[in-house]
Amino acid sequence: MSERIIIFDTTLRDGEQSPGASMGERAKVEVARQLERLGVDVIEAGFPISSPGDFEAVQAVAKAVTKPIVAGLARCVKGDIDAAAKAVEKAKKPRIHVFLATSKIHMKYKLKKAEEEILKLAVDSVKHAKEFVDDVEFSPEDASRTDLDFLATVFDAVVDAGATTVNIPDTVGYAIPDEFGNVIKHLRENTRNGRKAVISVHCHNDLGLAVANSLAAVANGARQVECTINGIGERAGNCSLEEVVMAIRTRKDVLNFRTGIKTREIIKASRLVSKLTGIIVQPNKAIVGHNAFAHEAGIHQDGMLKERTTYEIMKPADIGLTESRLVLGKHSGRHAFSERLKKLRYSLSRAEVDKAFAAFKVLADKKKEIYDEDIQALIEEQLVTIPPTYRLEYVQISSGTNTIPTATVCLKKDDNVLQDASCGDGPVDAAYKTIDRITKMKCRLMDYSLQAVTGGKDAMGEVVVRVRHHASGVEVTGRGTSTDIIEASAKAYVNAVNRLIFLKGTRQTKS
Repeated sequence: MSERIIIFDTTLRDGEQSPGASMGERAKVEVARQLERLGVDVIEAGFPISSPGDFEAVQAVAKAVTKPIVAGLARCVKGDIDAAAKAVEKAKKPRIHVFLATSKIHMKYKLKKAEEEILKLAVDSVKHAKEFVDDVEFSPEDASRTDLDFLATVFDAVVDAGATTVNIPDTVGYAIPDEFGNVIKHLRENTRNGRKAVISVHCHNDLGLAVANSLAAVANGARQVECTINGIGERAGNCSLEEVVMAIRTRKDVLNFRTGIKTREIIKASRLVSKLTGIIVQPNKAIVGHNAFAHEAGIHQDGMLKERTTYEIMKPADIGLTESRLVLGKHSGRHAFSERLKKLRYSLSRAEVDKAFAAFKVLADKKKEIYDEDIQALIEEQLVTIPPTYRLEYVQISSGTNTIPTATVCLKKDDNVLQDASCGDGPVDAAYKTIDRITKMKCRLMDYSLQAVTGGKDAMGEVVVRVRHHASGVEVTGRGTSTDIIEASAKAYVNAVNRLIFLKGTRQTKS
C-alpha cells in the first residue's frame, strides 16, 4: 500500500508574496474554495500579524472552508502567535505555523542571537501556540544551510514542546536534490523524534530545483510537501503543486506514494490563481502551460495521431483539459495537416491536398501558429473561388449625439437589389443588423479589429471580423477595406456571410 503525502498549499501566503500578486479577502476566499475542491490537505491562508487586511482574510478563509486544515503563519513572537490564533479560531481544523531562523548566517546577521537563545525561543513559542491549538507546525528557517547537528537538536526540542509537524525549508533555494534528501534522512535516523512528528518540506526555486528537492525529500522520509499553484512565490517561486502532484501520480513505478488531490481540478485552480494575481503562466510551464499538451513538430504529430503515448506521458483530461493540441506551424507534417482538413470537414483529392499543403508551408513561414480560420481561408483561396452571393452596393448611416444610429444597406444578389434599414447601438452595429435582416443569416460577432493599412488622413482601413453562425456554430473570418471605416466594416461582414453560405453549400454537397 502506497503512503499518502500531505499537500500543504501556501498560495495564499508565500504565493501572495510574489511582487504584485497581493490578493484581497474576496479573492483569497475564492482561491481557498477552489483549493478545497482540489483536495489540498492544508491551506496556509496568510500571515495574520502582517496587516489588518491579511488578518481578516485569514479569518474569512477559516470560515469559508471545512475540509482542509487552515493555518496561520507566525514568527516566534508572542504577538504574532496570538494574532494567528485569533485568525484561525473559527476554523474547523486550525493550525498555527511558527518559524524561526536557525542557520548561522541568519542568527549572526538577522537575529543576532546565539544557538541557546534560538533553541529556547523556538521551544517557548511552540508551547505558547499549543495553548491555542493542538496542531502546531514549526519551521527552522533556512534549514538547508543550518548545521545538521543543531538542526537535529532543534527538531527534537520542538517536538518535545508539542509540535506535530516540523517543516524543513530550503528558504533560499540553495539545496541540491541528493544533499537535501540526505538532510531529511539524517533527521529521520539521527533524532529521538524523527518518526513522532510529520516531516514537511518547503522548497524555493532559485536554482530551478524546488520540485526535484521536494521529491528527493519525500523519497527520504518527508510526508508533507509545501507548494503553490503555478509555483508562484518569493523571488523565483516555490515548489509547484501541479508538478509535484503529477510527478507522484505519473511515476508510481519509482515513487510509491499518493496524494488526495483531485487532479481534474488543477487547470481550474491554475487559471483562477493566474487571473486573480495577474501573474501569467509561461507557455512552456510544465503541466499547466499553454504548450504543455501542444505538439507542432511533424514527427511528434505523426506519432500522436498513431498512438498518444508516443509523446505524452499524461492525459490532458487528468488535469481538467479536454484534449491535446496539434499546433499547425512550419514544423508540422502532411499527416497532421490532412487530419486537420478532415476535422474541418474538407474532402479533397490527393492533388488538392498537395496544393493546399504547399500553400500552408508558405503561410507557416510567415505566421507562428496557423488557426482553423487560416486554413479555411487558404483552402478557399487556393482551391476554390468563393462566389460572392451578396455584394455591397452602398451603406448609408444616420448617427449623432442625440440621434439613434440607423443604417440603410443595399446589397445585390444576382440581378436582385435588396435594401433594408435597422437601428443599433452604433453605426457598425446598425449596419450588421441590417445585413442580417437582408440575408436572413443570424450571426454573432465574436471579434472585430480595425487597423490602418496606409498612413495619412486618407489612410485605407482594414476591418477583420470573426463571425459565428447561430444555427451551425461555424465560425469564419471576413475582411473589408475602405477609406471609410463604416464601409470597410460592412464589407468585412458581407465577406463573412458569403463564406458561411459557401461553406454551408460545400458541406451539404459532401454530406
